[in-house]
Formats: sequence, structure tokens, C-alpha cells
Amino acid sequence: MLDRIRALWRSHPQLMTFLVAVAFGGLAGPIFETTFNNYLNDTFGITAEQRGVLEGPRELPGFLVTVSAGLLAFLPDTRIAVVAAGLAALGMAGLGLGGAEYGAMVAFMVVQSTGIHLSMPVHNTIGLDLSRTNQEGRRLGQIRSVGVAASIVGCLLVWLLLGRLKLDYRYTFLTGAAAHALSGLALLFMRPTASHRKRARLIVRGRYWLFYVLSLLFGARKQIFITFAPWVLLKVYGQSPSVFAWLWMASSIIGIGFQPLLGRLVDHLGERRVLMADALLLIVVCAGYGFADRLGLGRYTVWVLYGCFVADQLLFATGMARSTYLKKIALAPEHVGPSLALGVSIDHTVSMTIPRWGGRVWDAHGKHGYRYVFTGAAVIALINLLFASLIRVPDAGPGAADIDGQLPEGKG
Repeated sequence: MLDRIRALWRSHPQLMTFLVAVAFGGLAGPIFETTFNNYLNDTFGITAEQRGVLEGPRELPGFLVTVSAGLLAFLPDTRIAVVAAGLAALGMAGLGLGGAEYGAMVAFMVVQSTGIHLSMPVHNTIGLDLSRTNQEGRRLGQIRSVGVAASIVGCLLVWLLLGRLKLDYRYTFLTGAAAHALSGLALLFMRPTASHRKRARLIVRGRYWLFYVLSLLFGARKQIFITFAPWVLLKVYGQSPSVFAWLWMASSIIGIGFQPLLGRLVDHLGERRVLMADALLLIVVCAGYGFADRLGLGRYTVWVLYGCFVADQLLFATGMARSTYLKKIALAPEHVGPSLALGVSIDHTVSMTIPRWGGRVWDAHGKHGYRYVFTGAAVIALINLLFASLIRVPDAGPGAADIDGQLPEGKG
């Protein structure tokens, strides 16, 4: 095994260095995601509507990611990724050291969110640059599986720090900050990839309209689940941070094999079928979140929610199909990075507002208000199914890039 790793490092140093960075970022992800809702509840005791309102400032950096990426367009994507990791580290460190005061919590939450959202398009761009023609899904699946595997370690750290050692949230946030800092350090050793050639600050083309629509619908779907799926488990079923860590770990263990498999399915079945299947499965997940208590399972009802949580975490990975779809229809390689950034901004035009309305709907309908929230999410999934069915791609996209960021022969 060690000989194989050394051989891979010698033959693909860019890819291996990027995987190290992805691993540290993957470790930090669940440290924040599995504890933040409980931290808000335990520290500030907010309501569902207040939780929804808080998503406005938290998601604002995602809406502005096109602007922030444009301001940093003079930097290679690898260096933008360093900046993103540094901001995420600073934000989590601030939450750990000064997040007990509400105003400071919001400020550091926004800083952390800026780093995370800035990393989304550049990580996808780097991953696409490190892939071979018509194997983009396979490469993204491999990269994401490394992050998923590392997230298991993050979950174990949450369990250890909060569950066994009974430490407060400060130590989990500081651990996450250290992991983000190490991710940025690894990225410093990467050289620029092909996407930096003539990279524009903003690209808007009618040819990419379906990608924009799919990004918008993903933003609506994503934020309902990020905000209210954990809130159902927390408020309705009284689950602790350790439970969220174990659920995240379960989805990560499955995801180690699922992510590469999904990447291969994207390459072999195509983006249209994968995204349509995602929408259909999501409707089932919505039904589980909203109406599991009507199945007559008693105390085992929560296990249906556990299954929905794991399935939802796995389905988020289908977002790679939108990235590979964009690359295949791109008019030029330098369109991919700015267009991915614009896609993140588009999905946040709704993710900034939907949680607020979802929280109002929940509170307005009392203890069963969450059912209306997830019924709305199912409608969004149905609309997504219709638009995903319109996807068509050429046999090979003009923006295809070979390993280590080099354009394949005949594509230069």
C-alpha cells in the first residue's frame, strides 16, 4: 500500500497534494456541521424562525461568492483555495474563542461561511482540471471520497471531545480551525492548474441557462435540509451532538464507496439520469422527514429519520453531476471556474430566504409545522426532476482537461 501511495505521489504530485488538502478540509466539515445547531440551541435557545433568519447572514457569502471570486481573479484557483481555507480557519477559531456573545457569533459565522463558500467552486474547478476527458465524474468521486473518509475522523473527534471528555463547544471549533489551517498549508504547495489561463471575472451565457436553473433549485433544496433536517431531529426527537456525529460518520463510511461509484455512474449513465434519480429519491426523503411519525413505529420512528439523514447526506454528492455537465457544455475551459462560482451565487439567492420562510411556516403551524416545510421541499424536488430531464450533453466538452491540469492533445 505504501509503495502504491509513493508511486502515485511521484506520478501525480498535484493530485496527491490536493487530496491531502481535501482530507483536512473534510475532517473540519463535520466538526462544524454536527455541532452548530446544538451550539445555537444550547447557547442562545433560539426558535425555528430565529434559526431560519440566521441563515440569511450565514448564506450571504455564498450569494456574494461571484464577487469575492472575481476580486481574487488575479490569483490562481489554488491560491484562492488557500485564502478560503484561511478564512474558514479564522471563523472557526473566532467561534471557539469569542462565540458566546451573539453578535460575535454572527460575525465569526459569516467569516467561516465566506471561506467555505469560496472553496466550493475553486475545489470543483481544481478537481475538474485534474481529470481526464470523459472521466470527470470518476475523478470528482475519488476526490470527494477522500474528504468523506476524513470526515469520519472529524466525527470521532466530536464524539471524543463532546461525548467522552465532556468538553464545551470551544474545543471542537478550535480543532476544526486547526484542520482548515492545515488544509490551506497543503494547498500552498500546489502550482496553478489549467483553469487560470485567461480566467474571466464573470461569465454569463445563454448556453448555460439550464445549469443556472439547476443551481437555483439546488439552493432551495439544499437549504431546507441543511437548516431544518437537523432541527427536526433536535427539536422534535431531542437528539444530541453525539448522535449527529454518529449519523455523519455512518454516511461518511457509506460515502467512501458511494462517491467513486456515483462518479462512475455520472460518466457511464450521464448527468441527466443521475440528477433525475436524485430528485426522485429526494421526494422519498422528504416524505420520511415529514411523516415518519405516521408509520406507527413508536420509539423506532427516529430510525426512519436517521435513514433519511444518511440518505440526504449521500444525495448531496450528486452535485458533481452539475459540475461535469457544465464542463461538457462549456464554450471554453476558462468559462468553467467563473460559471461554477456564479452557480454558487445563484443557488444562494434562494438559500438566503427560504430558511426564513420555512421557519415562519414551522412556527405558524405549531409542533407539526415541519410537515409543511418538507412538503414544500418535495414540490421543489419534483420541479428539479422536470428540469433535470432536459439535460443534453455533447460527446466531449471543449473544456475537457487532462490530469495535472494539462489540456489533452488536440484540445489546446
